[in-house]
Amino acid sequence: MRSTSRAASTVILACLLLAGCRSVSLGTSTSSESRSPAAGASDTAVPNESGPIAVGEGPQKHYTVRQQPTVGSCHYRYEHGEPLEDPACTPGAISPAVTQANLKSTICRKGGYTSDVRPSAYVTGKEKKLNAASYGYIGSMADAEYDHLISLQLGGDPNDPRNLWVEPADPGHKKGAGVNNKKDPVETKLHTAVCKGQVSLAAAQQAIVTDWTTALTVLHLG
Repeated sequence: MRSTSRAASTVILACLLLAGCRSVSLGTSTSSESRSPAAGASDTAVPNESGPIAVGEGPQKHYTVRQQPTVGSCHYRYEHGEPLEDPACTPGAISPAVTQANLKSTICRKGGYTSDVRPSAYVTGKEKKLNAASYGYIGSMADAEYDHLISLQLGGDPNDPRNLWVEPADPGHKKGAGVNNKKDPVETKLHTAVCKGQVSLAAAQQAIVTDWTTALTVLHLG
């Protein structure tokens, strides 16, 4: 079953890289509405291995604490010991404010982009505690990152609950050492590749949603 999933993902990524397609049917897609813990998302979407990636509300002047999945309903997956999100709870969501056409004025602009759209710690701090309960996370909150599955530097939605999850520390991480996840440099390399035109924005978003541990390999970036 997993090999079939990976094969489907490879087909989609090839389509994104070579043809720039915006929709792919696998015959087993699940709509974002049925999987979403929150309403108000746009119908516009880009391909995802198990259906379209949802489009969130985008940057807001004032963010509010968003409702999280039901307590205990989310379950971590692990690949080579690395924690991955539950795709039923955290399928990812992109920002409508970032497109392939406006990269230079958004995520690739000089001076940065993420600090202008990131929710305040007051909002994310409360969401992090609620999401930890959703995932049944009982470790140190200081060592866990409240992570954007599709990072802000890849056009991920800033505060859509479908795009945020409590990411546990990496294997072997020293307790009390703070947040230091291997997913972060993967996001940075993908961002660099998108801004250099090596891969499309949609391909990078698809790769990180499918499996961040294989994203660089699948896109031939590392």
